[in-house]
Amino acid sequence: MNSTSTSTEIGNIGLAASFIVFAAALGYRYIGLPPVIIVGGSGLIGLLAWSTSYLKRPTSPEIILPWFLLTVAALEVHMMEEYLTGFAPAMSRLFNITWTERGFLIVFAFVGPAVYALTAIGLFYRIRFAGFLAWFIFIGPGVAEFTHFIFPLLKPAINPETPQRVSHLFANGVYISDLPNYYIHATGTYYFAGMYTAILPMIPGIYAIYKLLKEDRRQSNRLLSR
Repeated sequence: MNSTSTSTEIGNIGLAASFIVFAAALGYRYIGLPPVIIVGGSGLIGLLAWSTSYLKRPTSPEIILPWFLLTVAALEVHMMEEYLTGFAPAMSRLFNITWTERGFLIVFAFVGPAVYALTAIGLFYRIRFAGFLAWFIFIGPGVAEFTHFIFPLLKPAINPETPQRVSHLFANGVYISDLPNYYIHATGTYYFAGMYTAILPMIPGIYAIYKLLKEDRRQSNRLLSR
């Protein structure tokens, strides 16, 4: 590997690491610790997978782009259910964090689609950082959606035994009304906001990971055989 490609890889890794830190810090500042765990965990796993594959050998757009677009399309459908069933306030009640519906919409309805569109353009032109963002989406909103099936089993931090929606003034001074409770022992129903459609982005996301690893292995073997 020459010095130019080495410096390019180091620069891209630095950019990806900065993105993870920035996103996690922003989530912690405005929401709380759970986003740090989710964003940071997904980001680090994505960074590792991307840095050993796409960063060195960018995948053909014909392979990665359709699965990326399918994943984000399924994610948008999934987030519609999350919005309609109060995912953000439900998480606020579950973990005692201040995640408002306004914050949910800003991130997932406005910022998110803009990032998805720019990532798609980047994948078309095989821009390495776009590959990291794609891996981040495949692992985060893709694989990590299985957590929806765990949340109903967790005891909420705020009024866990009260099945009705409650309003709460948080320690940081933020007041949020209509916090739903999906704790199965309080409601008697195994459900959490967004659970019915959580599997939708998981299917193309997980399959995309399989396809990317398989293709990268094929490319790597072809280079070794030369």
